[in-house]
Amino acid sequence: MASRCGFTPQYTGLEALWREFGSQGLVVLGFPCDQFGHQEPGDEAEIRNFCSLNYDVTFPLFAKIDVNGDGAHPLWKWLKQEKSGLLGISAIKWNFSKFLVGRDGKVIKRSAPTDTPESIAGDIRAALG
Repeated sequence: MASRCGFTPQYTGLEALWREFGSQGLVVLGFPCDQFGHQEPGDEAEIRNFCSLNYDVTFPLFAKIDVNGDGAHPLWKWLKQEKSGLLGISAIKWNFSKFLVGRDGKVIKRSAPTDTPESIAGDIRAALG
């Protein structure tokens, strides 16, 4: 996720999913990253403030992390191992890549940054079944 990315308006859709499905067990987790075009230069407080003021984000946002390379956070290493992207490539290609993890802890789906939150609502409904 990043505050200066063309996909930044997806915060609105992610917040809508959190509000619609949170009571059924969906948890939306935001992991800001500055590995793509320096689109997330702020610190943790600046990021939270930006998301709250501009997109009314209430879902959990974590400290800025790396998702690729030697310094990739272990969670993201695991997510990429469980579900590779297009053509079997494991690297995260850009901000707002999304993973849907089931109640059993298995990765159900990996969605591209261009996949809007609204477009994955059906997958979420099915997973919450």
